[in-house]
Order: sequence, then C-alpha cells, then structure tokens
Amino acid sequence: MKTAGDVPIPDHSFEAERNQYHSTKILKELVRGAPPDSLKVLGVIEKDLCIPILTFVYGEAQLNGIGALVSLARLRQEFYGAQPDDDIFRERLHKEALHELGHTFGLIHCSLVECLMYLSNTILDVDRKGRAFCRHCQRALNSKIEPGRVSKWTGR
Repeated sequence: MKTAGDVPIPDHSFEAERNQYHSTKILKELVRGAPPDSLKVLGVIEKDLCIPILTFVYGEAQLNGIGALVSLARLRQEFYGAQPDDDIFRERLHKEALHELGHTFGLIHCSLVECLMYLSNTILDVDRKGRAFCRHCQRALNSKIEPGRVSKWTGR
C-alpha cells in the first residue's frame, strides 16, 4: 500500500450554508490525482462530509471504480459530546474504510446488520455492524479480486 500524502481539498467543495464539504467533489479530485497504476485509492479526511440529498455521509465511493473517501469527523466520540475513545474511533474507521472500499469492488449495501456493507444512517448503525463481510458479500468480493494482486483480509 502506498501513501500519496496530503491532497489539497478543493475550495469549490465547501458548502458554506451547511458548513460541510461535498464529498463527490473531493472524491473526483482524489481519483484525478491517483497514480495511473492504482488498484484503489482511499482518502481519509478530517472534514465533515455531505452530498446534496443527505444531511451527512461517513464516506463515499465510486461503485466499481478506484476511489473511496472516508470522513473522520463523525466517527469520533467527541462529535457526539462524549469523551474521546481511541478504540471506538479505530473500530469505526476500520468499518467505514472497508465499507467504502467494498463499493469500489462493486459491492452494494447489504441487509445483514453484521456485514460491513450494511448501510449506516447513524453512528449506532456503524457501531452495530460487524467487522467483516457476510458470506455473500465476501464471495462477491472474492470474485472481483484479481488472484495474487490483493490478499484476502478477514478483519481478524
């Protein structure tokens, strides 16, 4: 895995009336700046993200594309007025990063709450979902991964 370092947040992505950043605009810039040989690219951002039809998003990804983006803002306990908790924060980041990367491999939202591809509308949804893909989603993911290029990750 390579790191691209800091990628500037496009000025035009800030939605002043919402005090949030438009995730699609950032994702487009992230993908545009990705090295040509990138299998996938995951951006992690401190800013609170939104899209026009939703109040907020934890992240966004290109379905069957290379780009995924995750916001740290709402994954932190402090966002909800609670004391910081690094273990909870890391767990949430783990789940949301793999969820968004799952979309880049063509996975859609899953109805099983224990699956990483379960749709999270609230932070409680993030906390409730499991740390791994269900059998169905894992099988779909395995069918998309080029053998030998990416190792299977089980979340354990």
